[in-house]
Amino acid sequence: MKVFSVFGISNSGKTTTVEAIIEELCRRGYSVGSIKDIHFQDFAIDEAGTDTWRHRHAGSQLVTARGLYETDVLFPFRLSLEKLLRLYDQDYVVLEGANNFLGPAIISAHTEEEIDLRLRDTVFAVAGRISVKLAEYKGLPVYDARKHVSDLVNLIEEKVPEWTGRKDWFK
Repeated sequence: MKVFSVFGISNSGKTTTVEAIIEELCRRGYSVGSIKDIHFQDFAIDEAGTDTWRHRHAGSQLVTARGLYETDVLFPFRLSLEKLLRLYDQDYVVLEGANNFLGPAIISAHTEEEIDLRLRDTVFAVAGRISVKLAEYKGLPVYDARKHVSDLVNLIEEKVPEWTGRKDWFK
């Protein structure tokens, strides 16, 4: 399984980039999983008063909502990325907004300053809104994933190694 992150500031084009990458990886025949880190303090899928919420508040340590077309497993705590990745067996797993992932990554940004704040050795490309201004930054290719997703995915295929449970990819 190959794992990489697309991270950066809000509204910089992360989701648009991830969506294009996922579509292209699938078009190429790969199986793909994704994890979206949400940084809002009050975020919860399980809303007060629902049956699953009532199960959790009654003491259930793991709650599953099983519908006709999806199954949602609700852990009442934040799982580490390392534990979460062990639930996946796809060819690629794309992490969006995972700031604590230190493995292969694409920075999504508006400005050069935003890139500089996030730049590290494992970053292999830049994408997002900055692509209207730049084609390259400090030796890194800059992509507009809406227009050049094929080139970006070629680079992903080349640069992202197999994740073999490496603990040094996590903060």
